[in-house]
Amino acid sequence: MRNICWLFAASLLWLYSCSPSPDKLFEEGVQALEQGDYNRAVSLLTRAVEADETLANAWNAMGVAYFEQQDWDRAVDAFDKAISLDSTSYKPFFNRGNAQLEKKEFRNAVVDYNRASALDPNQTDIYYNRGLALLGMESYEDALFEFDMALQANPNQAIVHFNKAKAQLGNNDPMGAMASLTEVINLDKRNAAAFYLKGVTEMSALGDKEGGCANLKMALSLGYTAAKEWIDEFCAD
Repeated sequence: MRNICWLFAASLLWLYSCSPSPDKLFEEGVQALEQGDYNRAVSLLTRAVEADETLANAWNAMGVAYFEQQDWDRAVDAFDKAISLDSTSYKPFFNRGNAQLEKKEFRNAVVDYNRASALDPNQTDIYYNRGLALLGMESYEDALFEFDMALQANPNQAIVHFNKAKAQLGNNDPMGAMASLTEVINLDKRNAAAFYLKGVTEMSALGDKEGGCANLKMALSLGYTAAKEWIDEFCAD
């Protein structure tokens, strides 16, 4: 019996010594994450934190994997754990804000973006995402400020100009929205949503039927099927 116990203990020692370290599991998990293999990433990162639950970076990476799987609640839980272990990194705050944004918990998202920005003011992506959260809260002037800050960092962002136009419309500034939508189209001439919104704005806010119909027809030609209803009702030859 003693020999059997010794052999069993030796086997356990061998298995333990051959198991990947938590850091190695973390590295492999991040690699799987970068390759888009999110299930494998979650599996590897789960093993890493089971071996060493203090690995804040592993919890953050796990949250990103869950985020990519659109599992927002589990993503938030993982980012919560990362923050509880290391509240000095902007990354889990920013990432948790993104998950809150997807959940349409806009106020919580803004709080997280504020924390992330305070920790690293040089992260200009925060401006755009915070602008989206403020837009969701219908805080149009604050959203415009954030979008303008994002455009100062990089003016060639069609998506930022597009959401700036939506904020301008919410702020009763159709002319400003038209200018922003023109910027979108200049940057992306196949942006069907921009042509659609520009056409609707021209017709409903500015009374420009000719210009509106032209833009709506362009939107439809680019595959934006919602434009057809407007065209059928207002743009009949």
